[in-house]
Amino acid sequence: MTKSRIAAVDVGNDSIKAIFGEFDNELNIPNIVARDTEDRPVIGIEELDTKDPLDGIHVRVHSPALKDNNAIYRVGNLATKSDNATELDPGSSKSEEDQTLIMLFATLALDAVNEDNAKLFPKNKNVIDANYTLGTGLPLREVKEGKDAGYRSKLVGSVHQVEFLVTPKYQGLKVNIKFDEVKVYPEGFAAYINLVMDNSLKIINKDLIDRRILIQDIGGLSTDIAVIKNRNVDDDKAQGFNLGVSEALEQIREEIRSKHGVELDSRTDVVEIITRKNDRNHIMVKGSRTSVHDITDRILLELAKKQYRLLRNVWAKNSQTEICYFVGGGATVLKEYIKTLNNNLDGYNIEFFEDEKESIWMMANAYYKLIMDYVKKSEKSSKAASEPVKS
Repeated sequence: MTKSRIAAVDVGNDSIKAIFGEFDNELNIPNIVARDTEDRPVIGIEELDTKDPLDGIHVRVHSPALKDNNAIYRVGNLATKSDNATELDPGSSKSEEDQTLIMLFATLALDAVNEDNAKLFPKNKNVIDANYTLGTGLPLREVKEGKDAGYRSKLVGSVHQVEFLVTPKYQGLKVNIKFDEVKVYPEGFAAYINLVMDNSLKIINKDLIDRRILIQDIGGLSTDIAVIKNRNVDDDKAQGFNLGVSEALEQIREEIRSKHGVELDSRTDVVEIITRKNDRNHIMVKGSRTSVHDITDRILLELAKKQYRLLRNVWAKNSQTEICYFVGGGATVLKEYIKTLNNNLDGYNIEFFEDEKESIWMMANAYYKLIMDYVKKSEKSSKAASEPVKS
């Protein structure tokens, strides 16, 4: 039987962050898909053997978990160039969208076909059979509504096939994906685990484990506020909200288009403009460096006020809280605005991660730690069960 490979996948609303194996492979793909046809034209000097596969993901996805089965998609960077590209809409449930599954399956298939992993999975001609033990998560609101069980059941017990069509290096390959186990974690709980444990699952933040803390995880479509006390997430006090940064990013994109005539491919491009180290909040208009500060400041400050209101309301109900950590890609976007509001208003003890990658990859890292912990405990109990009983 094929050995199962560890996969920790954060299907973020902005992009997919995935970690495989013994931290030996990472993937980050924009969460954008576009319906397509089989004969995608290869334009100009685009050479399929030398181009980066991540820039040309073109797949047919077959799975009983999909509402729209056996359809063909451009995924990630390639989808941004399509007129019919779709990103997840505010108000949608991550667990119920085909797009979540398409991105998950495509990401796993890209790991399975990677040349470095050729020895991991059996290959019969152009078909690879890949087994995964998956750690992933859903917004707290969806877990509280019990949607995690339905999401998990869509994945286990079925074969999900990804066929690479006009994709550099991988054209013609098919990957059959099976899950030995799927663990679906609430996002707020995962953030806490990541704060207190290292990759070897040792406690690294002893000061934190016995403190009363909040973790405000700002995503694309939702915000989770986890309430931690006595080393546990208080499920009753923890709250999930339908408020993320996607709508604001879309508004910025639209205003840049109408005011400057500049078409940005995706929300990812907007995030890059807002967060980059040099020329932050500037774009090129007809070859001239142009500030869009007026647009970004107005829209993001308005969203920051809403996020601050959420913090204030949850803190009021948990008055003995000692600190709130802001995490997630949305926290990176809103960091300076929330800090300014806090300095001028309540002055809560809040903290952001200065390392933007650490904040953005926090969920994927947490799922990795949790699924590794599960696997190690399973192996230990299996070993104990197989050992002869000493008389």
